[in-house]
Amino acid sequence: MTREDIFKGVQEIFRDIFGEEEIVIQDSTTSDDIEEWDSLNHLNLVCAIEKEYKIKFALGELQSMKDVGMLINLIQSKL
Repeated sequence: MTREDIFKGVQEIFRDIFGEEEIVIQDSTTSDDIEEWDSLNHLNLVCAIEKEYKIKFALGELQSMKDVGMLINLIQSKL
């Protein structure tokens, strides 16, 4: 699976979790960029990504993620 494929899939997960079809994420997107991205939605996002890609994140990995680009890279490294 290419990074672009992962990015498109994660884009759809963001749209589902935040209930907004117009959300456009970029590598530099952070929780500061999306008003509804609070701790509960972060958990929902992580769980949806783990389920979609059949992967598990370690707590340390989640704490080190600074933006969507790092998230995509981490998903790609686990596939």
